[in-house]
Amino acid sequence: MAAELIDGKAIAAKVRGEVAEKVRAFQAAHGRAPGLAVVRVGHDPASEVYVRGKIKASGETGMVSEEHHLPEDASTSEVLAAVERLNADPKIDGILVQLPLPKQVDEQTVLDAIAPAKDVDGFHLINAGKLLSGRKDGVRACTPFGIMRLLREAGCDPAGKRAVVIGRSNIVGKPMALLLLEANATVTVCHSRTRDLAEEVARADIVVAAIGRPELVRGAWIREGAYVIDVGMNRLESGKLVGDVEFAAAAQRAAAITPVPGGVGPMTIAMLLSNTVDAANARIAAK
Repeated sequence: MAAELIDGKAIAAKVRGEVAEKVRAFQAAHGRAPGLAVVRVGHDPASEVYVRGKIKASGETGMVSEEHHLPEDASTSEVLAAVERLNADPKIDGILVQLPLPKQVDEQTVLDAIAPAKDVDGFHLINAGKLLSGRKDGVRACTPFGIMRLLREAGCDPAGKRAVVIGRSNIVGKPMALLLLEANATVTVCHSRTRDLAEEVARADIVVAAIGRPELVRGAWIREGAYVIDVGMNRLESGKLVGDVEFAAAAQRAAAITPVPGGVGPMTIAMLLSNTVDAANARIAAK
């Protein structure tokens, strides 16, 4: 069988359209557009590209967006000061600190300083804790949140299915497992110490690969009819971009699969925008 391609670009465009409608309604009701602020430290080329993409996408939905750029040698206290100014700014509804930060900056301290109500990346301990405890009022991490939308658009209801998440990062793996549990899947989290990864994958109805190793998940491991979500973005020596899954072989067995690029990546920015407009509405409602 040939898998259905889960078109992240098209689904992300649909989400951005939904966000634009919410932005128009917010502006009509409150006389201003939702505001997103991005804090970038240093001159990492990839970060510059990502931030430009986020600023551009937010502007296309009608949001107001700001970039706050600090020098490469900025200290933790200087980054914290920028975050605190944005926490206190009533026009800013969402704050994103672009990662990675330079080595001298304490990343976790900075992330914890963002007001939970403005933490549109969903990385704050309070938002992570709300997800862990099953509360619906926390902000969900953008990439896992986007993956849940991809599964829904592909017609996959996780309830009762076996799901394998490969990777245990705080950004993708752990929140992904929790969101799948929330959707009533039976979830296994695999990682570098998993003894027989092939066996675990072969049992899964849903596979989410987020470990950052090119084509680690072989196509032959995929169960017939499984849904495969590839979060990986790896550049080979040839310059080719590949995911964590052996795409061509996996596509012969899966029911549906995301491409790399064009699968999960566009959804991360789309869900960031969705989180921002939802945060704006939540802040108004809480006043």
